[in-house]
Amino acid sequence: MPTETVYGLAADARNPAAVAKIFAAKGRPADHPLIVHIGAIGQLEQWARDIPPAAHLLAAQYWPGPLTLILKRQPDVPDAVTGGQDTVGIRMPNHPLALELLKAFAVIGSGAVAAPSANKFGRISPTRAAHVQHDLGDAVAMILDGGESAVGIESTIVDLTRGTPVVLRPGAITAEEIAATLHEKAGADAPAASHPAPRVSGALAAHYAPRTPLQLIAGDGLLRQVEACLSKGQTIAVLAYSVSPLRHPAVLWFAAAHDAPHYAHDLYANLRLLDAAGVDLILVESPPNQAEWHAVADRLGRAAVGSGVDEST
Repeated sequence: MPTETVYGLAADARNPAAVAKIFAAKGRPADHPLIVHIGAIGQLEQWARDIPPAAHLLAAQYWPGPLTLILKRQPDVPDAVTGGQDTVGIRMPNHPLALELLKAFAVIGSGAVAAPSANKFGRISPTRAAHVQHDLGDAVAMILDGGESAVGIESTIVDLTRGTPVVLRPGAITAEEIAATLHEKAGADAPAASHPAPRVSGALAAHYAPRTPLQLIAGDGLLRQVEACLSKGQTIAVLAYSVSPLRHPAVLWFAAAHDAPHYAHDLYANLRLLDAAGVDLILVESPPNQAEWHAVADRLGRAAVGSGVDEST
């Protein structure tokens, strides 16, 4: 199903057998928690308990929208959804087709779906229906085409179970915006390696990754790196903030958006184009070290770590 962030592979969040099909289709490890998508703020109490005032403030401000809240789970939430943890991730997506689907499902089912990104585990997330078809094919019975995802990267995840809000995954809603809404500073999570199992979706060091090796290069060293690669006889695809200063048959150069929201919107589609180019190496100009770019930098960093592995070979 489409959402404003990325396309999600949806199953009845109350049905462990249905949720198991998500893991099978994605090739996703069973200890990775999923995010429950609800169609109305009033459903929050069906999935979470001991809900702090901060959750209601954030939901009122940002739902429907690209924000996931980590809360204490209700006892009847299936372990298949939570990865066996005592918390659950919940969000209300801001996409008309997703909301219509959830509204209809509230009449005939549980009214909520578990929905990680609709792609193979660890690979580039889908922002178009065609991406889902390419990645999952016959592993899903139906794809709802809601057009291109408006945001283009996954939701911000905020843990509200520790007393102080903690951003576990950056997204379009920044830590600064969270802090302004709650009138208190939002912390950042410890490195993923310090946790015995992923606490939330997208927490692994390697994620969102192309099969082609990807390197992040600072802007002032980009052209030197291109020339070094060419001297080795490598073919290269480049994603940079400027148009190509050189013309070479072994270089494919893509000029990216200069502002963070547009860059994020295009990011996964661009990574897919670069990965499909059939080159030896992808070079991506590092994003600015500014708050509004943190989510993009997070995705690119994980993509670089996970790149260069092709499970099909």
